[in-house]
Amino acid sequence: MSKIKCIIIEDEPLAVKVLADYITQVPFLQLEGSFKDAILATEWLRTSEVQLMFLDIHLPKLKGMAFLRTLTKKPAVIITTAYNQYAVEGFDLDVTDYLLKPIEFERFLIAVNKVRDTNDKRQPISETGEVKDFLFLTVQKKKVKILFAEIVYIESQREYIKVVTSKKEFISRMSTHEIEELLPKHIFKRIHRSFIISVNKLESYTAESVEVNGISIPIGRGYREVIEKL
Repeated sequence: MSKIKCIIIEDEPLAVKVLADYITQVPFLQLEGSFKDAILATEWLRTSEVQLMFLDIHLPKLKGMAFLRTLTKKPAVIITTAYNQYAVEGFDLDVTDYLLKPIEFERFLIAVNKVRDTNDKRQPISETGEVKDFLFLTVQKKKVKILFAEIVYIESQREYIKVVTSKKEFISRMSTHEIEELLPKHIFKRIHRSFIISVNKLESYTAESVEVNGISIPIGRGYREVIEKL
């Protein structure tokens, strides 16, 4: 089983020690480093990739939520903080979980297992070795097969997502971050913290919005480069 590479972004030495100790106790986690502020983490992420970040909110120089908004390609994020008033904003930014300090190991384990479950769901290649062109989405307790070629865009709706296809719309209880991990990255691009589009359905774009199948979707300030690189 491949390990999930992770980093800690936290300015409290005791909190770093607790998280690092917890990580060493989980066989599928591998700590790549810890950073006392988001600026240092940003520089490191320019040349390295991880699948998971443990992120404090109240950081010096650049706050945790502001840091998240600067990332065009986000790994899974677990917020670690002593303040619960940022939970809604955190989930709007597709964080996987929100841990309140002091963090108990049992609660920590629940959070990281969510990340592992999401990674395990990624099956871009079938058992026969063929590239998959579909996924199964849980819709009202039923697994619905959805072809990648039919997806127009995906919209975040708090703890749910709306998947709009060329035939109909589906609502499923998961985050855009979770479904983004299941989609072919060369076809689907996040252009806003709340929207993922199919590049194949893209008809036109401006600096502020794109048009997919006749529908106008806004481009987030931190995502304009994604469109320009297409």
